Amino acid sequence: MEKLFYSISETADILGESVSAIRFWSNQFPKFVKPQRNAKGNRQYTAADIEALKQIKVLVKDGGMTLEGANKRLSAEKNLVAKRARALESLKAIRKELEAVRKSL
Repeated sequence: MEKLFYSISETADILGESVSAIRFWSNQFPKFVKPQRNAKGNRQYTAADIEALKQIKVLVKDGGMTLEGANKRLSAEKNLVAKRARALESLKAIRKELEAVRKSL
């Protein structure tokens, strides 16, 4: 069952990034990533926030875009970026499976 909210460390683990990177991207892309705060003031990310962070990661880390460029691309072509992020995620999962098969041979 999918959780309603994920902590920043859970979000970082899901994305394979550092907590500081997640915090930085949250601050740089407030239009797309809007974590809520709990009573202690800790950030809580929704599944939609995590999807937006995946898209940001694809643009910035994998695509080599600047933060400004990534922000513009997300604003203009959010659906296209989402499709590309899902495709890249699928390809990485397939690669991981193929590497496991190779090791077992």
